[in-house]
Amino acid sequence: MEFQSTDQWDERLWSKAEKVYHEAFPEHGRKTRAIVRRMFDRGLCTLNTWSEDDEVVAMALTAFNARAGVLIIDYLAVRQAWRHKGIGRLCIENIRDRALAIMPDCRGIVIEVEAEETKENADRIRFWEKVGFVLTEYIHSYIWVPETYRAMYLSFNSDTVGVEDGKWLFKAITAYHEQAYRNKGRG
Repeated sequence: MEFQSTDQWDERLWSKAEKVYHEAFPEHGRKTRAIVRRMFDRGLCTLNTWSEDDEVVAMALTAFNARAGVLIIDYLAVRQAWRHKGIGRLCIENIRDRALAIMPDCRGIVIEVEAEETKENADRIRFWEKVGFVLTEYIHSYIWVPETYRAMYLSFNSDTVGVEDGKWLFKAITAYHEQAYRNKGRG
């Protein structure tokens, strides 16, 4: 399995990763190509891919919030045919190892999960818990989407203060989303 990360827009690589992205996330739950491209232009995100025989089988969009010292996983997806084979765990291990190697101020990784109690959401939370993430209690509501969310975190050391606070984590996540969606003239 080849792991690759890039902070630069790569049309060819995104076209491959986008297939996995579209398979995993419905249209209303994903950012458009134009928004993703703008995020790269602004230096906001990293595209992580996992490939087998030049086919992208998993992808993740991540962003480091330097002020909070956390790496945000915006999206992580594994192609349906490759699920339940340890690829998701490998993705998290690679993302964690990369963060530890090149982001000395990174205190941990954070992800947001839908808070509504459904089987699908419970399965997702269970996956994140299996790979070491901890679910926070705080439930966050955005003004622009009807769903509510909870933060999950993977702390890099036991001395990390604040990372377990869901409300604090959502300040970092919200700041990232605001930068991603901000109009050109204001950012």
